[in-house]
Amino acid sequence: MVKIAIAGAAGKMGQSIARELSDDSGCELVGALEHPDSPFIGKSLGDIAGTPSISIPIDGEEIANPFDVMVDFTRPEGLEPHLDICISSDSGILIGTTGLDSTHRVLIDDASTKIPVLCAANTSIGINLCAVLVELASRALGKIFDIEVIEAHHRDKVDAPSGTALYLGESASRGSGLPFPDCGVFAREGVTGKRVPGTIGFSTIRGGDIAGEHTVLFIGEKERIEITHRATDRIIFAKGAIRAAKWLSGRKPGLYAMKDVLEIDEQTDIFQ
Repeated sequence: MVKIAIAGAAGKMGQSIARELSDDSGCELVGALEHPDSPFIGKSLGDIAGTPSISIPIDGEEIANPFDVMVDFTRPEGLEPHLDICISSDSGILIGTTGLDSTHRVLIDDASTKIPVLCAANTSIGINLCAVLVELASRALGKIFDIEVIEAHHRDKVDAPSGTALYLGESASRGSGLPFPDCGVFAREGVTGKRVPGTIGFSTIRGGDIAGEHTVLFIGEKERIEITHRATDRIIFAKGAIRAAKWLSGRKPGLYAMKDVLEIDEQTDIFQ
């Protein structure tokens, strides 16, 4: 039985993960965190998530019960205190938070020497498979085709491009040998001139309740290849996160990724 704590428990992803955990016989939800100023502090996560079987109260400072893995889909500013909690508890952490910068990367690298840390720009199985396909396609096409990444999310998403778009762009750059993020073009306005060879363009759409849509285009002369993933419900991210948390439980200290969970070999090469 893997004991799981959720950071950002009252958020959309936190609630979705809690609902999934309530039906998972291999896991036990033992703690729920929110920002100390959250209006949900002290309330039952079950009441908020619409799952009466969950009786865990939401805390703003610490996790009272022992836990194996914390699942964190919050904001960048919450990362450091969450890492501190996990280090002091000798517990693993799955980081699904996006919008992280180099300062956060240093914190993550340091924490990974003490506890198991899994960073996931996206916990969907489909997206992680798409990243592999993008890298493979880029090995063959990246030098002769233009590459563009288009992403769309709900109106409440606060960072752009999405962490998943950057993840896919990085996969494309790795396949084609382009330096990332230096090769990225993240905004176009006015007279921009001709497209610069060896760049990857990013376009962002925000609106409605879009759970997440990502397309990587390889655009050549008179032909175009598109690798697209559409999420119609964030439940796929919750299921992937729980799968990853189970995998992470009991691992040695280190920095892991979804490819490790899914046993995807980065060295796969169909062009041998």
